[in-house]
Amino acid sequence: MKILIVEDDERVSDALSAFLRQAGYTTVCAASGAAALEVLGSDTEAVLLDLGLPDMDGIDVCRRIRGFSGVPIIVATARSHVEERIKGLHAGADDFVVKPYDVRELVARIEAVTRRTRPLPVDSGEAAGLTVDGVYIDFRNRLVLADGGPVELTPKEFDIVAVLARYPGVVVPRDRIIREVWGTDWSGFNRSLEVHVGSIRRKLGRPSLIATLRGVGYRLAGA
Repeated sequence: MKILIVEDDERVSDALSAFLRQAGYTTVCAASGAAALEVLGSDTEAVLLDLGLPDMDGIDVCRRIRGFSGVPIIVATARSHVEERIKGLHAGADDFVVKPYDVRELVARIEAVTRRTRPLPVDSGEAAGLTVDGVYIDFRNRLVLADGGPVELTPKEFDIVAVLARYPGVVVPRDRIIREVWGTDWSGFNRSLEVHVGSIRRKLGRPSLIATLRGVGYRLAGA
């Protein structure tokens, strides 16, 4: 697996790159936002993105990457404020780790976000897809089509849609969605879930497709 490390501190970048190589990953490093956008390729399978870059804010880099790629993005930053996380989620980040972090946790997060972006095996027992109100959800290829055209969802956004589609007509509790999508029971992801659901509604052009049961969870309307 090839990972792009976007970090302007050479010592941090070198140490992280060495650890990830020992863990079996291939790494490429970029010390600026411009360099990251230049070296990001179709073979890049995950991006570790620092926000404090010398030429542009990491949030802008995240947003630009999302303009042409669905590659999983993990923001690694010293900024711990909730507002910064919300900005990052709006820009398309899939996960956050706050510096200083344990590199073992970072590897676990890399494995989690990349696992969720892999297509299901062809022989999977899961149904190939589901159509709701003109929206087709292709589980195996991780695609969503609205009125026959593709909808560019981030990996996390697709995961949320897929979880709701797997429980047709049922209100899925927030904690279950968070557990299945983020792999944690931490309620702090409630706000992140709201942000992602809002983004999904906008992208699908069907605000009423995902119904909210206040204080409980969400369901696909009409499913």
